[in-house]
Amino acid sequence: MKQRIIFFVAGLLVLTGVTLTHYFNPNWIWLSVFVGGNMLQSSFTKFCPLEKILGAVGLKN
Repeated sequence: MKQRIIFFVAGLLVLTGVTLTHYFNPNWIWLSVFVGGNMLQSSFTKFCPLEKILGAVGLKN
């Protein structure tokens, strides 16, 4: 369950960043860059901040 929520939030943030970049300000691209970079580092380090947050609020696997 956590993994599905993480993928949903990551996808939502990337699409939001791209949409905001297109319609409002090019600097919003950094939102998508941050999310993509976090996903990349997570694949190497096995550390995902959102996973820790979801665990802290009591969401189990």
